[in-house]
Amino acid sequence: MADDDYGPSPLAPKAETKPKCKISASRKLSLKILLLSRAMEELEAEKVARDEEKVRYLGDKLPPLQFSGLNTDELQKLCKQLHSKIEVVDEERYDCEAKVNKNGREIHELNLKVQDLGGKFKKPALRKVRVSADEMMRALLGSKHKGTVDLRANLKSVKKEEIKQEKELNMEVGDWRKNVEAMSGMEGRKKMFDAAGGGQ
Repeated sequence: MADDDYGPSPLAPKAETKPKCKISASRKLSLKILLLSRAMEELEAEKVARDEEKVRYLGDKLPPLQFSGLNTDELQKLCKQLHSKIEVVDEERYDCEAKVNKNGREIHELNLKVQDLGGKFKKPALRKVRVSADEMMRALLGSKHKGTVDLRANLKSVKKEEIKQEKELNMEVGDWRKNVEAMSGMEGRKKMFDAAGGGQ
């Protein structure tokens, strides 16, 4: 019989599994140290290359100045040329900054859209801001708002006499069980009849 009919036979050798590569902790640490040192060397080399490129670029764009043998008119002309070059470079710098800011805003908006589509939008923590009524009205109405707003002026004033009258009314009502006992039986019905004006 074949093994496929009834499954693998118990006498068949088990499939050999590859042993896991076990690296000791000290070996891992030494490899990590080597990787970090190599990364530091590459960062230093990249920094040196960047500095050299910067010096080369400045040498191409701005040749060394020679002041020897120039009179005042030639120096003034040279200063005007330098000022015009500075203005051109400043305009380019401003344009580049505007492009970077615009791209940053677009990236932020796209990130928000991706978060909305993914449904994993994190609600930002809101700060508690204390705003007075005057500041709120000034923000809403702008320059139209003049004077101060007294929110307590529009509240209903309650006098102490009214509170006392309400307490007296509540005291007159008293216990409801006494009223029920007084109105029960024939005497209670007669009082209700007389109060309704049926006895005239």
